[in-house]
Amino acid sequence: MTPRKPIAHLAVPVALFLLAVAPTASRAQVAADTDAVLPLLVTRGHAPAAALLADDLSGTRYAHAEAEDEVGREGTPAQRPEQKPEQLRHADHFRAGSITKTFIATVVLQLAAEHRLSLSDSVEDHLPGLVRGEGGSRGDDGRRITLRALLTHTSGLADFTAVTGGTTPVTPRQAVRLALALPPAVPGRFFYSNTNYVLLGLVIEQVTGNSYATEAERRVIAPLRLTGTSFPGARSSLPEPHGRAYSADGSDVTDLDPRAAGAAGELVTTLPDLNRFYGALLGGELLRPRQLREMLDTGTAHGAYGMGLYPVRLPCGTTVWGHNGRISGSYVRTAATVDGRHVLTYRVNTDAPEDPDVEPALLAAEFCPRTLR
Repeated sequence: MTPRKPIAHLAVPVALFLLAVAPTASRAQVAADTDAVLPLLVTRGHAPAAALLADDLSGTRYAHAEAEDEVGREGTPAQRPEQKPEQLRHADHFRAGSITKTFIATVVLQLAAEHRLSLSDSVEDHLPGLVRGEGGSRGDDGRRITLRALLTHTSGLADFTAVTGGTTPVTPRQAVRLALALPPAVPGRFFYSNTNYVLLGLVIEQVTGNSYATEAERRVIAPLRLTGTSFPGARSSLPEPHGRAYSADGSDVTDLDPRAAGAAGELVTTLPDLNRFYGALLGGELLRPRQLREMLDTGTAHGAYGMGLYPVRLPCGTTVWGHNGRISGSYVRTAATVDGRHVLTYRVNTDAPEDPDVEPALLAAEFCPRTLR
C-alpha cells in the first residue's frame, strides 16, 4: 500500500457524542477511557469521522466522534458554515471489507461439520485444474494446497489485489489468474492473501450448488437476524441509511462495485450486526465445539491467524479475537473476548486510520481494567 496523505480538514477540534452508557461504576470507568481514545481516530488517525459500539453483560454503548468544523477536503470546496460536520450513525450501513472472511470461514467449517468437505481436501479436489501456477511446477499448485491452508493464509498464493488495488471488479476466476501470474509466497508460512478466500467462495459454490452469499445468508445472516447485513453482488450503492465514504486522498468513494473484493471482502453490514455476529460465533451459536476450536487454533499460521479470525494479546494479558476490514472508503475492526460476551466494533469512513497506535490503545482501553494498564 502506498503511504496515505493527510486530509487537511482533520487538524481541528473534535466533537464526541455518547449514548446509552451502562450505569455500573466499573463499566463507566472503562467507558470513559475508551471514549477518550475514540476522537484520536479523527485527530491522529485522520478519519473524517469514527464510531464504536460496545456490548457486554452490563449493556450496550454507542459513541461517535467527528471534526467540529471542516476547512475542506483536498480538492473540494471548504465547508460552508451552515453545513454539519461529518457524522456516523448507529444504524448506518457500511462496507466491511475483510470481515467477510469470518463469515466465509464459518460457512466452510459448518460444511466440514456436515462432512460435505474436509479441511484436508486439496483445492484440486473441488476445483480441478483451476490453480496451476506455471504448469504446476511452483508451490502454488492446487494439488498441494489444502482448504486448511486457504483458511489460515498459509497456501503460498499471491494476493490478486496487488494488481487490482482492491478497486477493480473481477470475477473469482480472473482473480485467481491474476494471482497465479505473480510471484508466489512460501507455502506453509503465513502470508495474508485475499486470493485464498476467493477460492473458498468457489469451493462453497462447488460443494453446495449455491453461491457463498446464498449459503452465508441461509446459515448465518438469517438465523442471527442480521437485518442490516448483506452480500450486494454487483450493486454499487449502499442500503439506506448510510453516510459517505472517502478514500485516502479525500475522494468520495461511497459507490463501489463489490466485485472488486468478492468472497474476500464483499460484505455490507452495521455495527450492531457485527457485534451480534461475533458474539454468537464465539459463544458457540454457529459452530460445533470441534469446529470452533479449529477456528481458534493458530498453530498452522504460527500464532498469526486462526481461520477467519486472529488473536491480539493486550498489555493487561487479555487476548481478544476478531478481524479487521479495509476496503476503499471504509475501515472496521471487531474484537471480542473468547467467550463472545464482550464485543467492540469501531469504524471510520476512510481507508484506515493513519496512526497505527490508536487501534491498540482503543482495544486496551475497552478490554483492560484501568489498574492493569
